[in-house]
Amino acid sequence: MAEQPSTAVEPVLVVIPTYNERENLGPITRRLRDALPKAHVLVVDDGSPDGTGELADELAAKDELVHVMHRTSKAGLGAAYVAGFDWALERDYAVIVEMDADGSHAPEDLPRMLAALEDADLVIGSRYVPGGHTVNWPASRKLISWGGNFYSRMALGAKVKDITAGFRAYRRQVLEKINLGNVASAGYCFQIDLAWRTIEAGFTVVEVPITFTERQVGDSKMSGSIVREALLRVTKWGLRRRGTQLRNLVRR
Repeated sequence: MAEQPSTAVEPVLVVIPTYNERENLGPITRRLRDALPKAHVLVVDDGSPDGTGELADELAAKDELVHVMHRTSKAGLGAAYVAGFDWALERDYAVIVEMDADGSHAPEDLPRMLAALEDADLVIGSRYVPGGHTVNWPASRKLISWGGNFYSRMALGAKVKDITAGFRAYRRQVLEKINLGNVASAGYCFQIDLAWRTIEAGFTVVEVPITFTERQVGDSKMSGSIVREALLRVTKWGLRRRGTQLRNLVRR
C-alpha cells in the first residue's frame, strides 16, 4: 500500500508549467488526480499555440481542484514556476510541488515524496540516489545531466545528488523565506538556484528515489542556451561561495 501524506502537509498544490503540451496534459492530470485525490493542480501555460491553455480550461471546468494561469509569452521555466509559487503563497497551501507535464515525472511517486516531507523542508525526486533510475534517455542527455549535477556539487559544496531535478515538494515556509523576487534563472538552472537558496537558508533537504522516464510525446525543452546559462550561473555562485570562505578565514 502506498504511503499517504498526513494532514500535517496538506493542502497540496501541484504546479505544472506548460508550453505545447496538449497531448500530455490530460493523461498526466488524470494520473495525478488518481495518485493524490485531494491535491489541487495549477497549470501555468505560457501562451501555448497548440491549444494547451484551452484544454487546461476545459479540465478546470470539470474539476474544481484544477486551476489555470494564462501567461501571454514563453518566458522560461523559472518564470512560470515563480508565478505559480506566488499564486500558491497568496492562498493557504502548505506544500507546493513542481512537476513536469510531459510524463517524465510519475505522479504515483508523489505520496512517497510527501510522506518524506514529514522530516524535511524540501523533498527532491532524485534519479541519482540508490533506487533512482532514468528510462529511455540517450547517452548524451545522461552525460549532460550527470555532468551538470557533478559540477554543481563541486562548485557549491552541496551534498544533493540530483540538484538539477525538477520533481520536488516544498513546504511553504521555504518559498516564503527565500527571495523569489530576485530569481533570474530562466531555464533548468532555476532548479539549482532554488535548491541552493534552500540549503543556504538552513532548511532540510531530503532526496527520494524516483524513476525518470523520457517523454514519449512532444519535444524536449532542453537546449544549448539552457546548458550555458546553468554553467555560467553555477560558476558565479561557486566563486562567490569561495570568496566568502576566504574572507571568513582571513578574519579569524
